[in-house]
Amino acid sequence: MFTKKTIKDLDISGKRVLLRADYNVPIEDDGAIAGDYRIERSLPTIRYLLDQGCSIVICSHLGRPKGPNDKKCTLAPVAKRLGELLDKKIHFVENCVGKAAEGAAKQLKSGDILLLENLRFYNQEEANDEEFAGQLAKLAEVFVQDGFGVVHRVHASTDAITHYLPSVAGLLLEKEVNTIKDAMENPDRPLMAIIGGAKISDKIDIINRFIDIADFMAIGGAMANTFLLASGIDIAKSKVDREDVPLAKEIMERARIKSQKQHFVFYLPQDGVVANRMDKTAKTRIVDWDAHIIASVESYPKRPPRESRDVADDEMILDIGPFSGAFMAGGMQLANTVIWNGAMGVTETEGLQGPIGPFAHGTELIVDSMLGQYGHKPFSVVGGGDTVGYLEDRNLVKGFNHVSTGGGASMELMIGKALPGVEALMDKK
Repeated sequence: MFTKKTIKDLDISGKRVLLRADYNVPIEDDGAIAGDYRIERSLPTIRYLLDQGCSIVICSHLGRPKGPNDKKCTLAPVAKRLGELLDKKIHFVENCVGKAAEGAAKQLKSGDILLLENLRFYNQEEANDEEFAGQLAKLAEVFVQDGFGVVHRVHASTDAITHYLPSVAGLLLEKEVNTIKDAMENPDRPLMAIIGGAKISDKIDIINRFIDIADFMAIGGAMANTFLLASGIDIAKSKVDREDVPLAKEIMERARIKSQKQHFVFYLPQDGVVANRMDKTAKTRIVDWDAHIIASVESYPKRPPRESRDVADDEMILDIGPFSGAFMAGGMQLANTVIWNGAMGVTETEGLQGPIGPFAHGTELIVDSMLGQYGHKPFSVVGGGDTVGYLEDRNLVKGFNHVSTGGGASMELMIGKALPGVEALMDKK
């Protein structure tokens, strides 16, 4: 399926390789790396290059530095961690281009690795500057693109660099593209999509794509509030994009029309966890605005009070409720492929009684079901920076079939858009 040349299609024996990796990892205030998933995913390509007797110059970006001296965005901690993972000394230079970088690159011997400082310390990187790319190209004989998280950008290290060096894909890039495209174009059905996040407008294209191709689609996160408001449900102080309400109505109508023509489920939460503030000490309660099952059970033999199905004026919806989470988890028992992008609630709020926060129980239900805790384990594809970060924090990444290293890139690939950093590489034919 992958139509571009990879490192296995080119004779790179003993050559000096410029490897574009994506080491945009979370860094703590003390400089420690909070999650090394992206570093780990780059190792198969690095090890293959080392096996070919290559010397490797690695370039990457980290964060959005305020200037060339923004030490919060230095890649020095990445060099240390990469060395630990490879059990190997990683040379580090505090530049990307110029005499120091060129001198360090020329001194490399077979099996040596050099990591350059943050590409985004230079404005020319994001400007796709040809001269800057030409200076990078002086550091090596071959360019290998393995930074899946940046190939949807037209930057010097994704586009212009390919004008100067033979340019091929690394093993991670090839795997990302093949896995995601296969899940979208040739899934083992039924196909279920779970979409969370904040704004409908940010994910309108992927929502519409899944309405076209999925058998079951579930909505969660803050964007669900906009759909609920469009459905006539009072969401009180909940986060919402009111300008997206007409868009939500259009999407629901598209889904309704499809469900009349074929078997298709478009699911919105029927209950939610609410609180009057987003805090780990806030008192939570379940509001059952649609199914009324939880409210009826809790109130029996009396009738459920009105507040059990209404979000109070001072409250906000911060997670899907247990009924909704169970419904989605049940849907996964019938699905053979599940694609998930976006948390179901506010997962950043810490818990008082363990690792799961007060507004993360809905997301945990999704995680447990995808991991096969309720019997059936579907083929799972996970994307989105916040979602992947949550799985990293919970040390659950290895339980999923494919956890993407690229947020925006995976979204654009799912939509069907061409990725500039992939298109720029050499064709197999």
